[in-house]
Amino acid sequence: MDSKFPVPATTRPIAYVRPVDASDLPDEIRAQLPDVKRVYAIHHEEGEQLAIVSDRTMAFVMARQNDFDPVSVH
Repeated sequence: MDSKFPVPATTRPIAYVRPVDASDLPDEIRAQLPDVKRVYAIHHEEGEQLAIVSDRTMAFVMARQNDFDPVSVH
């Protein structure tokens, strides 16, 4: 069980996509999303929040359009 295998190197930074309950957002953001229960936050690999979007697919598309490799965080 000590076999090695190549790990593909990526040149693009990772973007973490995680679900966020709308109730956890600040009041000023919640006011702009009256009927939304869940949003998706996109974070840089160092933890900085880059964006909040209403759809998981949109989060992945947005990350890729901005030259990030998106991964889910649960």
